Formats: sequence, structure tokens, C-alpha cells
Amino acid sequence: MADTVIPAAVLRNLSDKLYEKRKNAALEIEGIVKSLAAAGDHEKISAVINLLTTEFICSPQAHHRKGGLIGLAAATVGLTTEAAQHLEQIVKPVLGAFGDQDSRVRYYACEALYNIAKVVRGDFIIFFNKIFDALCKLSADSDANVQSAAHLLDRLVKDIVTDSDQFSIEEFIPLLRERMNVLNPYVRQFLVGWITVLDSVPEIDMLGFLPDFLDGLFNMLSDSSHEIRQQADSALSEFLQEIKNSPSVDYGRMAEILVQRAASPDEFTRLTAITWINEFVKLGGDQLVPYYADILGAILPCISDKEEKIRVVARETNEELRAIRADPTAGFDVRAILFIAKRQLSTEWEATRIEALHWISTLLNRHRSEVLSFLNKIFDTLLEALSDPSDEVVLLVLEVHACIAKDLQHFHELLVFLVHNFRIDHSLLEKRGALIIRRLCVLLDAERVYRELSTILEGEADLDFASIMVQALNLILLTSSELAELRYLLKQSLVNSAGKDLFVSLYASWCHSPEAIISLCLLAQTYQHASTVIQSLVEEDINVRFLVQLDKLIRLLETPIFTYLRLQLLEPGRYTWLLKALNGLLMLLPQQSTAFKILRTRLKTVPSYSFSGDQVEQTSSGNTYSQILHHIPSGSQISEDGDVNQDVGTSNSHNGINFTTRLHQFEQKQKQHRVHAKAQAKSRKISTSSSKDVQRLEESQHQPPLDNSGALSRSSRRGPGQLQL
Repeated sequence: MADTVIPAAVLRNLSDKLYEKRKNAALEIEGIVKSLAAAGDHEKISAVINLLTTEFICSPQAHHRKGGLIGLAAATVGLTTEAAQHLEQIVKPVLGAFGDQDSRVRYYACEALYNIAKVVRGDFIIFFNKIFDALCKLSADSDANVQSAAHLLDRLVKDIVTDSDQFSIEEFIPLLRERMNVLNPYVRQFLVGWITVLDSVPEIDMLGFLPDFLDGLFNMLSDSSHEIRQQADSALSEFLQEIKNSPSVDYGRMAEILVQRAASPDEFTRLTAITWINEFVKLGGDQLVPYYADILGAILPCISDKEEKIRVVARETNEELRAIRADPTAGFDVRAILFIAKRQLSTEWEATRIEALHWISTLLNRHRSEVLSFLNKIFDTLLEALSDPSDEVVLLVLEVHACIAKDLQHFHELLVFLVHNFRIDHSLLEKRGALIIRRLCVLLDAERVYRELSTILEGEADLDFASIMVQALNLILLTSSELAELRYLLKQSLVNSAGKDLFVSLYASWCHSPEAIISLCLLAQTYQHASTVIQSLVEEDINVRFLVQLDKLIRLLETPIFTYLRLQLLEPGRYTWLLKALNGLLMLLPQQSTAFKILRTRLKTVPSYSFSGDQVEQTSSGNTYSQILHHIPSGSQISEDGDVNQDVGTSNSHNGINFTTRLHQFEQKQKQHRVHAKAQAKSRKISTSSSKDVQRLEESQHQPPLDNSGALSRSSRRGPGQLQL
């Protein structure tokens, strides 16, 4: 039927290799179709379209396909307003030609569809998704002319869509979402262009569908092309501004995307993501509460980012988030946030670890019961943090521990675990011991801490560790400014019940170290007992470790802490036991040691008064000395041990302190140490002996043979260089 409508010459020219002939043939077809449309003969029109499709567009000859495409466009122009009823028959073969192997055919397909779209305009929308898919592929075509033609068609389609009221954004979004992760730069530009155009149409709510393609836009921020990065950033900035002005936004879905993008290896992507998170925290309100843990997990690493802009925004966001007082009943997940903070304590970045600890501290202050219910999950991590190389981190960890230890049970557990950590990691005690103990004393009350540590160490099974730990605690006690009040209390051991109780409490564990006991006695001014302890020492007690610790004590006696003791030396008649104790220490020191010379020099300055025990009222210069201990009650008598003795029945008990019992306690503890030392020495000896036996056995296997008399054989007795006869 179509063959009779269209002359054979027209059909020949339509497939001619010359463009002008094909163009003239298309004009002939346009006129024929226009006449048929005027006559209302749509059956013949369909036959013409079918002919152009089957005989030309489906032909293996490229020129036939080109002619068929031009012919379909001409037929559409001829139909004008009546093209809608034939549109599906026309558009389908044209779209199929977009995938033709010949680039010129693809070019003509773009041209044909352009002309078709100009004619049908709004009716074209029903094919939008298929056209969009085809254009998306052509935007990355290898032929520049095809790309150019596709761009012209794309602009026309955009105009049609923006003017149409039949465009379905709901049907389009899945198509867009599928292509957002394509890496081709031309396709990316094509997609961003469409997103921007559609967002500019007031009737189309692109913001409502932003979560569907937000991740793809963020993915483009790391594109190698500056132009694509700029376009994606511009689109994101526009959407962020819309979010600020919109009363209803789906923050939750987008928050999940932003959290992932905040960890991107690309710097610009991280900055944009953290900027969006910052705005979301300010705007999100209750919607974001369930996502706080994820957001925190994204913020904390960014606080240590190498880029300053990211660090600044991350810190601001962190402060904003921490300032929000959300309630667990509103979806605030204390456990999730606590575990995020715990995980960040293991990061290599100090600033992040510090902020993680601030979060744990905040949670403890606001949701103490919830945090303590998960304590067993984080306690080990907090203890490990005490070994952190950063002093600031260690101090913050201690604050967290102190907050936890407000409860008596947790206080005991903290110190038990702390002692355990010191036991298994001596380097922690050496490097961080003083810092940890001093800070705990400030946060939890020095006396309480020392009493508890003393109780724990009193029953310590590892005697070597107990001795080392006590020596460390003793040094901190004698030197730290934070423990000044504790030292003052100990100085009153002979006149104050609180001082006496503290002295007795510490004494039990200080027995692990002779040097520590002597130091404690000198601090508490129980000089007679100090002298007795010194004289109770036996040969096994005087070892290198003892002498090293004694050297430290002698040097400490020259510090301001023991000023009172040195001033007491001005009254030798009153402090006879002090002199005896110091001379006892002098006798224990090697004469060539520096400590010996320091102490001997000090003792040489003692005024040469009678040591009969009579109290001395004046120095050789005639100056009157007031009583050294300002707390001594008036009219009280001072014994040789430096204590106030108002009505003491026995010299072995002062202010309720039974020194005989204390001495026995010390001797028993030292006996345990001696037995332990001997056992260790024996074990080492056996080990050494076993090694020597093995060595002798190996040597015997290489000994020369003996003759019958047991003497070395003649050959074996020859000297070096001697030949065997």
C-alpha cells in the first residue's frame, strides 16, 4: 500500500548516498503524509511509517538507515498536530538507531528525534525515560559530532520537560539513581545537568528525592575533572540552601550517606560532608537523635584531619552535638555512643582520643546509671589508655576513672586493676606511675587513695613487685605537691588520731621496703622507731637495691620537704633518737658514696651539745628556739622520739601506736622477703648448675680417648706441630 503512495523515485532518492537527494526525498514524503493526514487516511500513514521502518531503518545499508530516519522525521512534520497517535510507531525505531554501529546513523537519529520532538512537544513526555536512557549513553559517545547532536537534543528535551505538567518525577528517580555511580565524565555532566534543571522547576520536588541521588553527587566531588567537581559542588550547595529553608526534610537517610562520605579519602568530599553534618546537627532536631552515634563516629576522626578547615568544622560540630541534651527515651542510644567513643580510644590520633574521652565523661555526668551498666565492656579499654603516650590523654582517662570511682565498689575495682596493670607492666609504673597516682590523689582524695593502695599491697603475693610499688608510692608521698596535706597529717602521727590511723594504715604495706619504712618514720617523726628499724636490719637486707633507695632518701633529706627535720638537728639534746637514726643510716652507707658524704657533712653541722637527754633551750649563738612542732600543746613534754608525751605509760606506745607490734610486723614481712630472695637465688643456682652440666656433657663428648691406664694416648699428648711416631 505504501509503495503505491510513495513513488519509486522518491524511495530511491531516500537511500541515495548524497544528502541532498535524501533531503529532497524526505520533503516529498512530508508532503505526501500531510495530504494523507488532511484526508484522514491514517491507515496509509501507518503503512508509510512501517515502510520507512522495515525497508530503510532496519536495512543493513547505512544510507538506507539514514534515509529512513530522515523520512520518519519528515512524516512527523507532515502529521503536525495529528502526530501523537502515530508517535509510538515513529519514536521506537528512532531510539533503536541510537545504538547503531555507524556514527553517522547515530547522528541522524539524534537529528530525527530532535525534529520529531519539536513537532510533538508535550506528547513527547510519555517516552521520556527511554529518551533519557538513550541520551545518557550518547552523552559519552566516541564521536564528537554525535555528542554535539545529543547535546542539542538534550537541551530541547529539557525545555519540553520544564514546560510540561505531565512529567513524572517518581518514575524518573529510579532511572537517575541507577546511573549516579557511573564514572564516565560526560555522563556525570549529563546527570548533574538534569538534576540542576529539574531542581529549578518549582512544580518538581527534587529535595524530597535527594536521598536517592545524594551519594552519587558526593561521589562526583572527587572526580578528576575540575568542571565536574564544580558542578556537583554547586548542585549540593543549592540543595543545602533549600534544606535550610525547608520545613520538612528527611535528615535520617541523608545522615547515613554523609557519615560514610565523611570518611572519604578525598579531602574536598570530606570537607563537604562534614559541613553538611554540621548543618544537620543544627537543623535536624529530634529526627537526628537515632543517628547521633553514627554522626559522632564520623566527626571524631575528622577532628584529627590533616586539613585545618575540616578540623575546624569537625570541632564545631562536635561541640554542637555534645551540647544537645537528648534523652534515652527519645531514641538517644547511650550504649552506641559509648562504644563509638571506646573505639576511637584506639586511634593513633591524639586529638580524637581526647575528644572520645570528653564524650565518655559527658555521658557519665548525664547518664551515669546507663554508662555504668556497660562498664565491663569499656573498663579494660580505659585501663589500657593509662599507658597512652600522651600526658593529656592519661589525665583525661584518670578524670573518667575518678568519675566512675565515686562509688565505693568501683573505687576499689579501679585501684585493684591499676595495681594489676602496674604488676604486669613495670614500664607503666616507671613512666606513668607518678602522674597517675598524683592525679588520682587530686581527684579522689589523697588519703583515701593511699589507704586503699596500702590495703591492696599489704596482701600482695608478688613480693618483688610489692617492694617496687611501695617504693614508688613512698617517693610520690615525699615529693609531690599534691600530697602536701597528707605529709602534714603524717607529721602529726604522735599527737593526732587521724595522723596515727594513717601512719598505721600505711605501715602495713610500707613494711615491704625497709627504705620506705624508714622514710615513713622520719616523716612521722617517730625517730626512736626509725632507729630501731635500722638496727633490726640484717646482712641480707643490705643489698644494692637497698643502697640505691637509701641514696635517694639521703638526697631527699636535703630538700625543703625535710626542712623541719634539719632544723630539729639544732636541738640535739631534744632529738637524740633522730641523730641516732641518721648516724645509723650513715653507718649503712659505703664511705666512698656521695650519699655518705652528703649525710656526714650534714651531721657535722649539728651543734656539739651534751646528748644526755636534757632539753637545750639555746643555740651557741644565744638565739632561743621555739618548739619545732607548732601543734604541740603548751606544757607538754617532748620525748626523745619527737612525740608529745603527756602521760605515757610505756616508751613502746605513743598516741596509741604500739611500736613493738609494728616492729614485729616489719620483721615478719622482711623475713618473708628474705625467704623469697633465697628461693629465687636457689632457683637461679639450680638453673645455672643445669646449664653447666649440659655444657660439661657436651665437652666430654669431644675429649680425646684414654689408654688402659687412664692416661691420654700418645697421639693425643703430642704437642702442637708434632708428628705422630
